[in-house]
Amino acid sequence: MKEFIFFFSISIIAFSSCASTLIEHGRVVNERNCFSWVFSDYDLWRNQMEKKFKKKSKLEITVNRKLAWFDSNFGKEKYEQFKRDLDCSTFDYEVDSILVKGYVIKPKQAKKDLPVLVYNRGGNGNYGRVVFGSMMQNLFPIANEGFIIIGSQYRGTLTQSDTLDEFGGKDIEDVAALFDFIPSIKGADFNRVGMYGASRGGMQTHLVAKQVNNLKAIATIAGSTDLTKGLTYRPAMEKVYKKRIPNYQTNKQIELDKRSVLKWVDKLSSDIPILLLHGTNDKRVSVKHSKDFANALAKHNVPHKLILYANDNHGLVKNKAAANKEIVRWFKQHL
Repeated sequence: MKEFIFFFSISIIAFSSCASTLIEHGRVVNERNCFSWVFSDYDLWRNQMEKKFKKKSKLEITVNRKLAWFDSNFGKEKYEQFKRDLDCSTFDYEVDSILVKGYVIKPKQAKKDLPVLVYNRGGNGNYGRVVFGSMMQNLFPIANEGFIIIGSQYRGTLTQSDTLDEFGGKDIEDVAALFDFIPSIKGADFNRVGMYGASRGGMQTHLVAKQVNNLKAIATIAGSTDLTKGLTYRPAMEKVYKKRIPNYQTNKQIELDKRSVLKWVDKLSSDIPILLLHGTNDKRVSVKHSKDFANALAKHNVPHKLILYANDNHGLVKNKAAANKEIVRWFKQHL
């Protein structure tokens, strides 16, 4: 059901016509307010979702169950608070002659320049794209604690063809480009920048960290750290690798090692502390990824903290609020 909501959200946000300017940069175009069209009013959003639920199912009990899920995950009070306290825009920017989509979230009433977090999403292609619903659940609560958040959807996402995503290949440049925009965000402190990512976004985070110079701290949620070993935990991921990673068939090991931070952990900076969050019942990215990485970080004297959530899943749904607090605490400590 979540995927249904998020898919519908995408079709709506793409038609937003309410202009917004949070980034004053020549490469940033088509900036639009996240809180517009159906998202301009909570009841309008909820009513639209109810119509969609009814169209999908004629059973009242099913519709009511879906609406109950919607209310428990979002809710009018939460929506109104975020709309009051946060500015949010989607935008386009060009990388390698490709128009990439991004987003920025910023507290409204900050009295001083704020630290910036670059967020790297999970998934691949259109799967896992960041839409309004996922912003409300995963990003708004953290931004509301005093952070500016900026992120990329990665090349090809939110287009009719999502074949451009190379799963840690050229799409890394899409994230690195965001660092050029940070000084153009009014109220952003370019000297206090952190980066975090979930699932595939953990891999992205470490790859981008190799290219930028002003990063102060990192956090990952259920991050993949060894793609080769990960195939023994979840063989089905090879379908994604074959589809996404260039030259995978002929250079499999080389390409997987490039994307596996455990293979070059000795190259990590001891000046960038790393927070690792993982659920012990994660069926998508085994908790062994974070455990093995923590052991390697200790061996190479890289400051880090590992937090495991017992019996929780890939999305940390049982401990979402606690995980958000850990992320906020980590970056407030190190930025």
